[in-house]
Amino acid sequence: MTSVILASKSAARAAVLRSAGVPFETVDSGVDEAAAKEGWLTKGAGPREVAEGLAERKAVAVSKSRTGLVIGADQTLDLDGVLYDKAQDIAEARARLVALRGRRHFLHSALVAAKDGAPVWRLTESPALSMRCFSDAFLDDYLERHGASVLGSVGCYRLEDVGAQLFEAIEGDYFAILGLPLLPLLGFLRKQGALPS
Repeated sequence: MTSVILASKSAARAAVLRSAGVPFETVDSGVDEAAAKEGWLTKGAGPREVAEGLAERKAVAVSKSRTGLVIGADQTLDLDGVLYDKAQDIAEARARLVALRGRRHFLHSALVAAKDGAPVWRLTESPALSMRCFSDAFLDDYLERHGASVLGSVGCYRLEDVGAQLFEAIEGDYFAILGLPLLPLLGFLRKQGALPS
C-alpha cells in the first residue's frame, strides 16, 4: 500500500486524518512560511493563491526526500480580499472577531499531493462563513472562557467547539473549514492505492 505523509504541523489536520482512519506520518516541511507569504503578497498574490502556493511548497519540499504520497496543506482567511494571519495575543483576537462580526469571510483550504518532488494532484475549497452580530458581552465571555486557545485558529474560532455560536450561516464543506477537504482527499488516496477501495 502506498504510504502517506502529511507535510503539516497542524494538529487539527492530523486529527481529521486520524479520525478518518488514514494511516500516515507527519513530517515538518521546514518551509519558511512567513517569508514565502511575504514574497507572494509583495507580488500581488491574493489569499487563495498564498494558500495554494504554501500547500505546494510544503508537499514538494518533503517529497524530494521521502517516498510515497506527500500531502501539503494550507489555509488562509480572506476578508474582502485581505489575508489575515493568526492573532498574536488576546487583544488582537478580539479585534479580529470584531472585524469579522456581522460579515462574510472565506477560508481558502488548499491541498497538494506530491511524489518524487513534483505535484501530482491539487484541490482548493473556499467555504464562506457569515458571523452573526454577537454582543460585546458575548465576545468578552467567549474570549475569557477560551483564552489563548483561540490563537490556534486564523479566525480565532473553533467551529467544532463553542465557536460555532459565533456564526449564522456557513456555505461549504465542514472539513475544509477545519483545514483539510477530507472527502476529495480520501477519494484521491483510494485511487492511488493508499487506502482500500
